[in-house]
Amino acid sequence: MIYNDTQQEIANKIETTSQANNWKDWRWQLRNTIKNLEQFERLTGIQFNAAERTDLKKTFEKFPLSITPYYLSLIDKTDYKNNPVFKQAFGGIEELSVLNTDMSDPLSEDKDSPVEGITHRYPDRVLFHVSNICAMYCRHCTRKRKVGDKDHIPSTSQLKKGIEYIAQNKQVRDVLLSGGDPFMLPDDKIDWLLSELKRIPHIEVIRIGTRMPVVLPYRITDNLVKTLKKYQPLWINTHFNHPNEITTSAMEALTKLADGGFPLGNQSVLLAGVNDCPKIMRTLLHQLVQNRVRPYYLYQCDLSEGLSHFRTPIGKGIEIMESLIGHTSGFARPTYVIDAPGGGGKIPVMPNYIISWSTNKVILRNYEGVITTYKEPDNYEQKTCNQACDNCNLELSLNKKDESEAIGIEKLLSDSSSVISLIPENNERVQRRSNSK
Repeated sequence: MIYNDTQQEIANKIETTSQANNWKDWRWQLRNTIKNLEQFERLTGIQFNAAERTDLKKTFEKFPLSITPYYLSLIDKTDYKNNPVFKQAFGGIEELSVLNTDMSDPLSEDKDSPVEGITHRYPDRVLFHVSNICAMYCRHCTRKRKVGDKDHIPSTSQLKKGIEYIAQNKQVRDVLLSGGDPFMLPDDKIDWLLSELKRIPHIEVIRIGTRMPVVLPYRITDNLVKTLKKYQPLWINTHFNHPNEITTSAMEALTKLADGGFPLGNQSVLLAGVNDCPKIMRTLLHQLVQNRVRPYYLYQCDLSEGLSHFRTPIGKGIEIMESLIGHTSGFARPTYVIDAPGGGGKIPVMPNYIISWSTNKVILRNYEGVITTYKEPDNYEQKTCNQACDNCNLELSLNKKDESEAIGIEKLLSDSSSVISLIPENNERVQRRSNSK
């Protein structure tokens, strides 16, 4: 069944009318992915002039084109240059503009990779790259450096090395399957991978990051859901950036996942010319929660090569958060974060609601600009924590040893640590002290 005239037109141009009803077959969609400029022009009727074609071919040589017929059908051809779907899927010569501050691997994922396929940045969780391919190459992808990997899929032996690393590191309790897109793997491979991870005693939760409900919702099949249901608790995060992406097909995919019992989250990226508008973002968030998807993160666009045209000032993100806090439900608001360059991890960035602070009062303002006070307690008894939980009078039943240790700011706040400051490497003042001895 073809859902609208645009989809029928595209399907008929790809294959004969008798075969066009394969539209909802996700494998058919992948076989007919649009991967060059000529295909795009033929299927959409959009024509570029000679100069544009030259620029676009240069762009696609470095950052390849790949669009599913489904996602292609969402482009409004009457004003395609301003269309949010077109901007995310198609690209342009601006991607070849690389600033001095741009990096191929801005999050240092490769440096934080103890074995191939694993990024271990936070103490208790790892990112497991189980696929380097996606149904569509998003033009704003932070891993653009991997787009040219010739559709490499990690071998079973490589995946086993990642599983072995997770099994050997008992502080890891949370595994995020990422890529590429994990749902590009066949169902039986996903089944095997999840079963192997579930055998590891210290793994408490598995997460999957996917954009399939956005760019290829037909991949969310009954059999896939049946396979995933065997491995609860399983959390699934998807990646909607604009309300136009929440179509009937997308909603059907989300319904299957939600009915399957999976907590759903959404990670959006703040993109100039796509969703850098408080009204657009609020509309997107409201439509997500209507479909049982909890907004999770709003990302500041990373410093990856070729993304400078997508980046907004951080002030735009703060403006959007101001438009949400107090103006919509708390569970409909994402956390606005900057994924710190160099592998520093996600840093929450929020409007400032604390105006001042004294020993017994906090002065706050609300979303309306109302200024109020909160009285601090006079009789709070400070509890000194030496991490000796067995001797503490607060009730906490520890069934297993906590393998993690306090680091960073938590370590400075901890009463059990003698560390009083964190000093950057090669600090000149400290070096002078050493040299004077």
